[in-house]
Amino acid sequence: MLGGGFSMGSSYFYLECFLAWLTLLHETGYHNPAIFALEYTLVPDEKYPTQLEQTVAGFDHVCHIIKDPSRICLAGDSAGATLQLSLLLQISKSSYPGKRRPGFATLISPWATLVTPKNRDTPSDYLNADSLHLYGRQYAGTAVNLKDPLVSPGMCKDRDWWVRASPSGGFCFMYGSEEVFGPEVRDLIALLRRSGCAVRVREEPGQVHAWPVVSLFLADTQVERTKGLKDLTKMIRQVIDPDLVQIDGVVPDT
Repeated sequence: MLGGGFSMGSSYFYLECFLAWLTLLHETGYHNPAIFALEYTLVPDEKYPTQLEQTVAGFDHVCHIIKDPSRICLAGDSAGATLQLSLLLQISKSSYPGKRRPGFATLISPWATLVTPKNRDTPSDYLNADSLHLYGRQYAGTAVNLKDPLVSPGMCKDRDWWVRASPSGGFCFMYGSEEVFGPEVRDLIALLRRSGCAVRVREEPGQVHAWPVVSLFLADTQVERTKGLKDLTKMIRQVIDPDLVQIDGVVPDT
C-alpha cells in the first residue's frame, strides 16, 4: 500500500516500483506473481475509519481470489504500512481470524505511532515531524482516536493481541537509521519480539524514510536502485515458498 501521510499520493506513483518488484519476484522463482494495489480515499475527503474499512475490503477481495491467505504477503510503506498493521490488528479481532491470516507482512518505514514526541526531525531525513503530526490528527479525526491501536498501531502494547495479529510467517521491517520514525519502529520491533512474534529487520545505516522506494527514483546505479526491493524479495522467498504456490499475491495495502 502507498504512503503519503494519508493525504497525498496514488498507486500510479508506485507503478515503476511495482513493475520492478514483479520482475524480481519472477526471477526469484514465482511463476505468476501478482500485485494488488489499493487506491484508498485520502484525507481530507475522508478520515478514519474509511481508509481501514477500504483496506479490509481490499484484503478480503484478494483472499476471495487466492483462497489460501498464507500465500499473501502484505506490503506497504509509511502510512500504507500503518494501515497494514491496523489491518492485522482488525483481522485478529474478527471471527475465525486464522482463516484470514496472511503469510507475511513487509513493512517499509511504518508510521507506527501517529503522534508522539519520539517522532523527531533528524539532520538527514526529508520528513518533518510537525507536518506528520498534523496529517496524523487529520486522519484520526479526534484526539481520542489517536489512542486507538486500530488508528495508531504503536499504541497497542497488548502482546497477546500482537501474537493473534501476526502473519503466519511473521513480520519484516525495513527502514533507515536516520529517519524520523526510527525510535517508534525500534520500539514496535522490540515489543513484537518480546511477544514471541517472528520478526526480520533491516535497518539500513545512514538511510532515510522509505529508502527502498526513494532509492528506486534517486539512486545513481541500477544496483543501488533495486537494492531494497531485492532484499525484500529474498525475505519473502524465505517465508513463502514459490514451489508451493500456484498464484502468488503480494498485496501492498496503502
